[in-house]
Amino acid sequence: MAMVHRVMIIAGEASGDLHGSGVVRELKRRQPAVETFGVGGDRMKAEGMDLVYHIRELGFMGFVEVVKHLPFLRVMERTLEQIVRFKKPDVLLLIDYPGFNLRFARIAKRYGARIVYYISPQVWAWHPSRVRKMRGVVDKMLVIFPFEVDFYRAEGVHAEFVGHPLLEVLGTTADRTTFCGRLGIDPSRMVLALLPGSRKQELDAILPEMIAAARTIARERNAEICLGIAPTLDEQYIRTLFRVDGIHLLAGATYELMANADFAFVASGTATLETACFGTPMIVVYKTSWPTYLIGRALVRVRNIGLVNIVAGRQIVPELIQHRANARGLARTALGILRDPQILAQMKADLSALRGQLGTPGASGRVADHILAMA
Repeated sequence: MAMVHRVMIIAGEASGDLHGSGVVRELKRRQPAVETFGVGGDRMKAEGMDLVYHIRELGFMGFVEVVKHLPFLRVMERTLEQIVRFKKPDVLLLIDYPGFNLRFARIAKRYGARIVYYISPQVWAWHPSRVRKMRGVVDKMLVIFPFEVDFYRAEGVHAEFVGHPLLEVLGTTADRTTFCGRLGIDPSRMVLALLPGSRKQELDAILPEMIAAARTIARERNAEICLGIAPTLDEQYIRTLFRVDGIHLLAGATYELMANADFAFVASGTATLETACFGTPMIVVYKTSWPTYLIGRALVRVRNIGLVNIVAGRQIVPELIQHRANARGLARTALGILRDPQILAQMKADLSALRGQLGTPGASGRVADHILAMA
């Protein structure tokens, strides 16, 4: 196997930082001298990657919001292009973040970079035409859902299923008694989790609705409300801008919250799949600016937007989107599920079956092996 000296990695958000950190760790384990650099977050940095840009600088989403940040994105693109040109990485690993990464892949290819794409952009949901553009650009697509392999191979893109990286990080050390004891909660009381996403933009749109709905449910079900704070967010920001009195705020313990919650409101994204892997019943919530929503609705090709439902191939948990993502609707839908033991049991069974579709643990190591083999 040829020695890899330089691997450039670009991950643009919190989930990419999490999964990228596993790859950096496995690369260093296999080849301690490997040099890793690029765009990531605290987790990738902790594993030894040199950060050129931090994901904190990229915490925006949606068509309208991206347009506002185009000058910054252009500067970042030019900077990274110069790094590819002069440092000549053996492999460029792109992790999710399709809006930027697919465009940058074409730039990097001009300099002869070998390109591995890990965690496929959801082109099967949004822009199937994008796959043809990837054909001559991405050398290897490493996918985390089995159904993606056939989709890419049919379009002439080399794809391999490596399993879902969540399976190697989902372990939680705190059981119910420990978890509740730490928060001063009676373990017999219902725990209601709020998981509003990792961007301030998401919080501003959906957290007030989640909180209001949670208070309604807590009154009827004698529940404790716990709010999971993503690593990219500041607890003080939440305390200042939102009415969180009587709510337990948890930073750095998202998986423990998912594992021990009895029910959850979850912002659409990777967190829906993470919550599903713990078998926790939930409602998927999504709300953005109206221009962004209307453009997205015109482009989207799938019936459901929650990853948990997309992977299941049908709606196994409710999705409350845009104007339906209001406090009244959230509370009514959640209480309808919680009051019916049969519906609740069926949802838990569906979520349990879903985990089996994600392969076996060890995705990060498989990705590292592919990178080393390509050098």
